[in-house]
Amino acid sequence: MKLGAFSISLNVKDIKASKIFYENLGFEVFAGDVASKYLVMKNGDALIGLFEGMFNGNILTFNPGWDQNANSIDSFDDVRAIQKALISKGIEVESEVDPKSEGPANFTVVDPDGNAILIDQHI
Repeated sequence: MKLGAFSISLNVKDIKASKIFYENLGFEVFAGDVASKYLVMKNGDALIGLFEGMFNGNILTFNPGWDQNANSIDSFDDVRAIQKALISKGIEVESEVDPKSEGPANFTVVDPDGNAILIDQHI
């Protein structure tokens, strides 16, 4: 199963303070906007999303169809195929993707410890 680019999405209290902290760790702004209260920061192949007030908890994120630079890749497992494979393994899916749909879509699963995992396809 090819899950695509990986990042962690962090629920932060203060986007400006978090931006400075991660810049001090060597991360640079890759996408987003402080005024919109979200940033994606990058250090090499490591990606961290900073989100102020957008969701509860932290989320492990995978982007089928993207590499670590948000470039589209030719060969990837579609989000619907990933969802079907996980369901067949008995994994409960939250907010399921319509299996007959096409293009961008996402769904979430939760691991045994309560960690949310977002499978978020943009293409």
